[in-house]
Amino acid sequence: MSAVEAPYYEPVGHERELFEYAFHRKLPLLLKGPTGCGKTRFVSHMAARLGLPLQTVACHDDLTASDLTGRYLLQGGETVWTDGPLTRAVRHGGLCYLDEVVEARKDVTVVMHPLTDDRRVLPLDRTGETLEAPEDFMMVASYNPGYQHVLKSLKPSTRQRFVALELDFPPPEQELAIVVHESDLARERARALVNLAVRLRELKGQDLEEAVSTRLLVYCARLMQAGMPVLQACRATLVEPLSDDADVREGLMETIRATFGG
Repeated sequence: MSAVEAPYYEPVGHERELFEYAFHRKLPLLLKGPTGCGKTRFVSHMAARLGLPLQTVACHDDLTASDLTGRYLLQGGETVWTDGPLTRAVRHGGLCYLDEVVEARKDVTVVMHPLTDDRRVLPLDRTGETLEAPEDFMMVASYNPGYQHVLKSLKPSTRQRFVALELDFPPPEQELAIVVHESDLARERARALVNLAVRLRELKGQDLEEAVSTRLLVYCARLMQAGMPVLQACRATLVEPLSDDADVREGLMETIRATFGG
């Protein structure tokens, strides 16, 4: 896969260079940043840019080590070993991306550890194999630090196995370029949306637990481009997903009306 086919991504700093350095030096990479800031898009972009197959795993409370490594399954009356996404990436090369790794169970991080130090191996106890990661294998994980608390945190012993990169929402001009590219919305209308997002993000930590994401801005712009009235589009994408509190939602709508009128 060539870089020309890579998913669109608007760099905000030197994140692409760091990713490439980490890959070529066989270093695992940890991405930190708020929901919807572009972490997953960045990983997809870099996998394509480097010509790597991509195995993406959405981590959650029920994700087990076996979901990553594989298990024996019945096929045609026989019990056959089937590789999981992590094992496929280690066996054949490529990038394994663990999205929101902080949500995974402890046994998942235990499986990661031998792949995130100088050993770069994956022991498979159930098959008796110890796979050595090839030159073109890379482990990438991500999480949202804003969601961490006592019971859901990434241990220092795990964090310190990674090179880390913090991502955030892009500066307004770059966010404008993203919204226009992803929605085909007229530039001035998209600019009003981005300016609105800047105002709404000032409410994070006061009335809102999470800020308006770039992803939600793109959703709103797509609805507007499709012909939905502005206030309806904003309510569906910038209000309802952010809060269930009626007073908070009405406060958000007041800010939106002040921006767009109505």
